[in-house]
Amino acid sequence: MPIIKLNYQYLEQLVGADHEAILQKLPMIGCEIERLEEDHADAEFFPDRPDLFSTEGVAHALRGFLSIETGLRDYPVTPSGMAFSVDPALASIRPYLGTAVIRDLNLGEAAIESLMGLQEALHWAVGRGRGKVAIGVHDLDTVTPPFRYLASERSRSFVPLDYDRPMTMEEILTEHPKGRDYAHLVQDLPKFPLIVDSRGEVLSFPPIINGELTRVTGKTRNILLDTTGTDRRAVMTAVRILCSALAETGAGIESVAIDGVPCPDLTPAERVVTASACSRLIGIPLSPGSMAGLLGKMRFGATPVDDDRVRVRVPCYRSDIMHDWDIYEDVAIAYGYDRFTPALPRVFTIGAKHPVNILADTIRSIFTGMGYLEVIPFTLTNERVLFTWMQRTPSPAALHLKYPISEEHTVIRTDILPLLLETLQANRHRELPQRIFAIGDVVEGKETYQKVAAVSIHPAADFTEAYAATDALTRELGLSCTVTESRDPAFIDGRRGDLVMDGTGRGCFGEIHPEVLSAFELEHPVAALEFDIRAVPGPRGQPGTPSPAGS
Repeated sequence: MPIIKLNYQYLEQLVGADHEAILQKLPMIGCEIERLEEDHADAEFFPDRPDLFSTEGVAHALRGFLSIETGLRDYPVTPSGMAFSVDPALASIRPYLGTAVIRDLNLGEAAIESLMGLQEALHWAVGRGRGKVAIGVHDLDTVTPPFRYLASERSRSFVPLDYDRPMTMEEILTEHPKGRDYAHLVQDLPKFPLIVDSRGEVLSFPPIINGELTRVTGKTRNILLDTTGTDRRAVMTAVRILCSALAETGAGIESVAIDGVPCPDLTPAERVVTASACSRLIGIPLSPGSMAGLLGKMRFGATPVDDDRVRVRVPCYRSDIMHDWDIYEDVAIAYGYDRFTPALPRVFTIGAKHPVNILADTIRSIFTGMGYLEVIPFTLTNERVLFTWMQRTPSPAALHLKYPISEEHTVIRTDILPLLLETLQANRHRELPQRIFAIGDVVEGKETYQKVAAVSIHPAADFTEAYAATDALTRELGLSCTVTESRDPAFIDGRRGDLVMDGTGRGCFGEIHPEVLSAFELEHPVAALEFDIRAVPGPRGQPGTPSPAGS
């Protein structure tokens, strides 16, 4: 989860309360304080509340929670008279643009640090490592409107941020640190996204780097914001969060016409909820008036409609409000989790071991009997480890996270074998041989099921060892499998095989391909196998429900 640096002096200035009092209440709005330093605190917030990823956003929420300033804050937007045009050629490249002008800023060191931190946190939590959304912040007074968002030739050159010489966009991808980090997002595109002003000066090469020309400093008073991406809702979410955060510093928000349509729209959404439904869910008696008061502490606009209903105006930056229950959760937070009376559940049950876990224990016994050690890799990984380094085609059924906490954890695993190779990579300094296995859930589309994988690394690891381990596993499980020639590019051609049962592929084994070993920085051969344990006959029970004892 994102860790936000909260400067005490700046936080006290924005909230209007002592930082010690603030720190006592801060965990109650949904965060964990990681560290307390002399001049700041590091707080970890859940990724579903990206509006809290800045000191300004936290201060806005705390003023309501501490009853210093309650209710919905309006964010007036006036026209700037400026315009943006979007090149139709971007439709298949990076089609969506959001923008705004922020006027009359007075950015101190703490405010600049908070803004940069918010930008990077949004890149990961909303933007999926800039792939879905990338944010640019520019000194407006250094450029001349109108602006153009265009598909540029790759040979275009400009001075990128932190450099003092022009570079072509191709050179930026290979020589600039940010270019190397994010080249994978654009390197296969026929043209590159670019933002320029009326004089042809480059503001930004999204999603890679801004131009040095528009660097934001402590002297910057007016900002042009640009957000580009592949998901319109995510782009606009980032714009609204940035605008509302900067408004907390006293700045004014102005709209920019994008092909004639003004942006941003900071109008609150409206919905009508009921106090009775909220009471049933969170277990406390509520009237429409008391519910509206609690929602005011969470910075909603709330007005009783009748004896049960409440009209709620949802702040523009609250992208996490998707259901009435999200509002009811905020009512519980405002009421105070520390005020709820603990109670035992009214239903008493006796647990039983799920058949899948019984089978998993059997498989564990088989591998430990062969001298393998069990490891438990993360369920979350990324496409680079799961597919690119394995030389496999990305699965269209891979389930991506909407709000990943980092670029290392963006997708739920579809296989376990790549994560075992990553474990070997982290243990290169350990003595050989290393033999490890893992068993657990994988997810494809909407289906969750279990796989087991095992690897062995040492100078003599080969196809024979992988075949022997696979044969022992299937024999001990009483399975009759056919071995066929494999085409899995993760293994060496001629030293790989597939396990087939009833015409369905259930696993693979063999010697890992040298290019895969190189990607994982492994210097010795690796014998490996992976097996889908759905191939093992027997009762499974309903998902998440143990079968009756003895079944």
